Amino acid sequence: MNVLEGKNIKLRAPEPEDLEIMYQWENDTKIWHVSNTLTPFSKFTLRKYIEESHLDIFEARQLRFMIDTIDHPTRTIGTIDLFDFDPHHLRAGIGILIGDNYDRGKGFAKDALEVVIDYCNNVLMLHQLFCNIHPENENSLKLFQNYGFIITGEKKDWNRTTNGWSSELFLQRILKE
Repeated sequence: MNVLEGKNIKLRAPEPEDLEIMYQWENDTKIWHVSNTLTPFSKFTLRKYIEESHLDIFEARQLRFMIDTIDHPTRTIGTIDLFDFDPHHLRAGIGILIGDNYDRGKGFAKDALEVVIDYCNNVLMLHQLFCNIHPENENSLKLFQNYGFIITGEKKDWNRTTNGWSSELFLQRILKE
């Protein structure tokens, strides 16, 4: 099995053909609160991002994988990102998006998370991963906790929403002692 393959998915770098799906996902205002996005992304900006996705994580300080299903025909269903990469402290943030409600709850995020944890542990040799999750996002909390992430803090009233203030949980997983 390839290091970037799971049971039902494979991870790959973004390609020019991904522009339309990335444009759709990045501009979906229903999920902006998860990534703290406030303005839309242009196709120009996303095209440039895709062109620069060949940069090493040590240069770019981030890395995006596209999540493809292995079934036939192969479909791109989401992304999994490493961000705020810190090569000195050997840590990175992690975030997952499964783009379509139809594909959620089918184990794709679980499979992708498992593959990226293995990649971070055995290829990048990171010490730890972290993520930020809204307390109401029970599915994400359960997913990350099932993979050894522990809630180590709560950022009270961290994000302003149309309904007032929302807190954010900080989770960490130590990969190597």
